[in-house]
Order: sequence, then C-alpha cells, then structure tokens
Amino acid sequence: MTAYSLAGIAPAAFDLDAFVEATLAEDLGEGLPGGGQDVTSQSVIDADARFAGVMDARHAVTVAGLPLAAAFFARLDPAMEIEILVEEGAQVGPGTALMRLCGNARAMLTAERSALNTVQHLSGIATMTRAYVDAMGGHATLLDTRKTIPGLRHLEKYATRQGGAQNHRMGLWDAAMIKDNHVLVAGGVGPAVARARDAGVAQIICEVDRLDQIEPAIAAGAHHLLLDNMGPAMLREAVALVAGRVPTEASGGVNLDTIGAIAATGVTYVSVGRLTQSAPAADVGLDFTPLAADAG
Repeated sequence: MTAYSLAGIAPAAFDLDAFVEATLAEDLGEGLPGGGQDVTSQSVIDADARFAGVMDARHAVTVAGLPLAAAFFARLDPAMEIEILVEEGAQVGPGTALMRLCGNARAMLTAERSALNTVQHLSGIATMTRAYVDAMGGHATLLDTRKTIPGLRHLEKYATRQGGAQNHRMGLWDAAMIKDNHVLVAGGVGPAVARARDAGVAQIICEVDRLDQIEPAIAAGAHHLLLDNMGPAMLREAVALVAGRVPTEASGGVNLDTIGAIAATGVTYVSVGRLTQSAPAADVGLDFTPLAADAG
C-alpha cells in the first residue's frame, strides 16, 4: 500500500494504512446515506484537473507527522508527486515550506483536511514538548504519560519523541505503576510493591507522596520511584534519600514556569501529562495552484 512510515512505531503497534483509510472513510461518510464522496470537489473540480501545492509552517514549530500527511495524498492519487522538505523533529520558522505536492486536484482537496489535521495535531505536541525540554536547561529527561486521545497513543507518543522527550510506559501492559489507590487496597507501599515483585513483573514503578514511603518501596523491589506532587525542596530531599539506587521521576504541578526548578533538583525524569493532553494545534497551512491541463 503506502511507502511511508513513522520511525520507531512498529507495524504491529500502529497500522498506518488502516489509519489513513479509516480517517478518509470518516470524512467521506463511507457507509452512510449519500456518503462515500467529496460532493464539493466532485461537483466543482474537473476530474482531470491538476494542482501544485505547498504545505508550510505559519509560525515557529517542531515538525511531526509529514509522512502521515503524504500517505493521505498518496492513498487518493498513487501517482501524486510528493516531496517532504524537512526532517521529522526539525525546528522551523514561520514560512518554512514543509512539503510540495503535484497531482490530481480532487485527490488533493479531499485529502487536505485529514492531512493537515494530523500534521497540526502532532506538530503541536512536538512543539510544546520542545518548549518543555528547553525549559529544563539540560537537567533530567522529559517523559510523556498515558494521557492520550484513545486510538492515537502511538502517534502522540511518536510526536513527543520528535520534540525531544522519551516515552513513559506505553500502556498497562509494559510496566506496573503502583499508585495511591493500589497502595490503599494492598495495605501499604511495601506490600503493594512486593505483590508485583512476587508476580514476576519486570518493571515496577511506585508512586510515593511522602518521604517515609521511599525506603519501604525500594526495599520491596521497586525499580523506579514516581515522586508525586513534591516541591523542589522536598524533591531534593527525596533524591538524597534514594541516593541513586533507582531512577526518580517528578510528577504533578509541572508547567513551563516550574519545570526548570523541578528538573534541577537531581531527579532522573520529569513527566508531563499536558504534552499529549492539551497541546494546541500548530499553525500549518496548505496552498494550491491550478496547473495547465498539459502540465506535469
């Protein structure tokens, strides 16, 4: 099908062709009465009309999702000429051309919104992520979270990587994360971690919100401590108590104004849910130029 892919996303985790087909089908109303067509383009644009197009950044952005955009256009016009002009993760200024297209006008117009929505959303995540990475001043490593739109987790976590973050666990399957409700039912941090350890869980992350929970969690076998809603002074104390025995992660109360001080406390990681939960869309546009009938 398509020749496009997104680095670091295994086909078993994300089927790009199925995503493109389902997204276009939604926009075209496949299976609905009167659906399965772009009534505007089909009624207004000649079937053999051709366009040239340029996708560009309207403000400074960190780019993510261009191969997906290309896949939308190629799905509707396999002969379309598509040139991706910048690498994923590139930081570009206003007016930077991101992609050039030349092909069937109806196909371009039908795929336009799906392509732009995807690039705007993923580039918005990558752009916010880059701002957080820069604000950390070289201290610690930024992590994303599971606060993603259902069905888009692999794409959104791909976008955070383009912005300079690392992925936290991908889901409920690849690591245990013991939080306050798990601790409440298990009867304490130590018993909760011990249960996960005895079950053979390979990676155990334990949330602690008090300093006196640190030693029981480590003693029971936690591999990673999430230091929840601690201010910088308490984080420094927690890092000193952990003394490098396991990685530490600061979480809660993190924004662009606070992340620099939080990252400088010596924690290994800082996790931020808003990267995928509330990043604004990047301002990316696409302009078309009609071509003469014998052009191309």
